[in-house]
Amino acid sequence: MGILLPHQSASAAAPAGPTVDSATKVAFQRLADAVFTDRTQSLVSDARGGRQKPHPQRTSGFTGKVRLSETQSREERSTLDELRARKSRLARLGEKYSGAGTRVTLDATRVEGRYATVEVTETTTLAYEEAKGAEPETTGFRAHHELSFQADRKGDWRLTGVRDTDDGYLAVNQVAKPAVAAPATAADPPSATRSATTWPARPDPKNVTATGYDYKAMAAYATKYWNRYNPDYPDFSGVGAGGDCTNFVSQSLKAGGWQHVPGYTTDFHKWFGNAEIQSDSFVGVNEFSWFALSSKRATSLANVYQMDVGDVLQVDFDKDGSKDHSMIVTKRSQQGMPYVTYHSNDTYNRSVASLVASYPSAAYYAYRT
Repeated sequence: MGILLPHQSASAAAPAGPTVDSATKVAFQRLADAVFTDRTQSLVSDARGGRQKPHPQRTSGFTGKVRLSETQSREERSTLDELRARKSRLARLGEKYSGAGTRVTLDATRVEGRYATVEVTETTTLAYEEAKGAEPETTGFRAHHELSFQADRKGDWRLTGVRDTDDGYLAVNQVAKPAVAAPATAADPPSATRSATTWPARPDPKNVTATGYDYKAMAAYATKYWNRYNPDYPDFSGVGAGGDCTNFVSQSLKAGGWQHVPGYTTDFHKWFGNAEIQSDSFVGVNEFSWFALSSKRATSLANVYQMDVGDVLQVDFDKDGSKDHSMIVTKRSQQGMPYVTYHSNDTYNRSVASLVASYPSAAYYAYRT
């Protein structure tokens, strides 16, 4: 077993391996920062002399004691190529980024002989190009990663792998494998209608007074707690907890007026949640869909771009019939672009266009609340 060491304290390797001192940890952090900065910058518009040119790779400057392995260098080039293709898909959907900032902090280092595992937290912000009127100026997220290093005979460390450790795998600068949720087991649950992702969409104005819900309060709650969790509810974002996305959406809806429907936790016709107990429909992706539709608190929208503030978006990444992720709309631009906020990964005001561009093969389900 390796020893988990906080990055502030001195680290010791097994006798057969090199020492990981404070300078080496700083180099680990700087290389991680370069990796995720490169990925973020590949999404940013960069017009020079009338032509699009790639941003210089920060990782190419690492040639000393800590650097990329040849295999990981190829992996990063492939990742950046895919992200540039994503940038093109975004542009076709009318979205561009004018700038970005990425900051990486080193959380812990685990050393075992000639192998080191480094845990980091990435915080990234992207600026929307030519934001107008009520459109958000920025989007951002926080993500956690695990980096694998291996030392050679001279004691030089090579980055050999990068793994995203959040349940969501949804950050716009990530090329991630889809999460797989457990299949639904409830009896005779209602089926959501899959929503189209074609842009632009036929308008479907929301009657904000008919329901009696406070959609501004829903958005305000989500904006307040997107990256600092409300202690009045449990946090399901930990490893093995299954993700906090639907719990967060339910909290936001509750803040806007959704009332509890008490009963058995496993009955999808019930919906309730507090610090002590939560129904499956309050915290589960599929169970939430079943409750929302069967209770008539939500209806399916024909197109994801018809969503407005307070509406909910769910995604089935591998199209196996079991939905994987829930998000709530916190803004809508005058041009008709909805922006979602969610937990796992913790993200605010991400455009629906960037989700569709990042996961073009996924199945999307939009709900009018």
